[in-house]
Amino acid sequence: MTRPRCLHAVAALIAGAVASTAIAQSDTARPAPHRFDRLRNLMGGDLEDGTDNTRSARSAPAGTRVIPDIPYGADPAQRFDVYVSTKPPASVAPAPVIFFVHGGGWARGDKTNHQVVEPKIAHWVDAGYVVISTNYRMLPTPIAQQADDVAAAVTFAQTQAGLWGGDPKRFVLMGHSAGAHLVALVGAGARSAARPQAWRATVMLDSAALDVPAVMGNRHFGLYDRAFGSDPRQWAAVSPIAQLTRGTAPMLAVCSSRRKESCPAADRFAAKANGLGGKVRVLREDLSHMEINATLGAASDYTAKVDAFLQSVR
Repeated sequence: MTRPRCLHAVAALIAGAVASTAIAQSDTARPAPHRFDRLRNLMGGDLEDGTDNTRSARSAPAGTRVIPDIPYGADPAQRFDVYVSTKPPASVAPAPVIFFVHGGGWARGDKTNHQVVEPKIAHWVDAGYVVISTNYRMLPTPIAQQADDVAAAVTFAQTQAGLWGGDPKRFVLMGHSAGAHLVALVGAGARSAARPQAWRATVMLDSAALDVPAVMGNRHFGLYDRAFGSDPRQWAAVSPIAQLTRGTAPMLAVCSSRRKESCPAADRFAAKANGLGGKVRVLREDLSHMEINATLGAASDYTAKVDAFLQSVR
């Protein structure tokens, strides 16, 4: 081999070694994807609900005032925020109240997450509602106790509603994802240590689990195992469809038509509830699981349909 060819060969070997080292360092430096992120990717965003554990800035839209961190229990997680209008009331009558429960796989999320509350507050406070957004104890707190927290929060909020200009008899329970499961469980009549006064309606925004035994009996992701455990004897107690009783308040089940099981589960829930004399409507929306939460309150046909339901029970 001549000297120039030899030098070229050595240079090529060095360049290859440097490139291999750079690739290895790049792979090493790149953090492994978070387990929940991998799950979201596998489901095509099916679990994305716009919530995380980061508390947003304590601010409210123009014309509204927030009363933060009102305790309804001894645990630091047992707190809710109340949003009221700063404008003079249009009527001397107490205002209706929307009581919102955030999602997050029963393990994450916060009452202040901007996609949870901000579009709803701007819209409904301006429309004359008091809006409450609550936290609750999350996993490893059992699901039944999470539902107890929701019932306790509603009960306490009803006793205090007059302080904020709200009507304790005109509450609407609303939740998204895991929060929709919890309000569905309370709304279905599941037993709880707390006993709220009667409320006007329940709105479930793309519930994560209306029929827990059906979810657990089919292929599912690990978050359901963490939430509901492996004992089938325990599933019915935290399954809204199994807990349905007569005399429930009207319900609106919003479901994402992009999710394979969301609307069929809502249909089955509605069929059983209506068969017991209830009034449950299913609203199909061509929106993702996250969009059903994040866009509600923005000007759209979707918001108008939810508003029409709320007006029918107001």
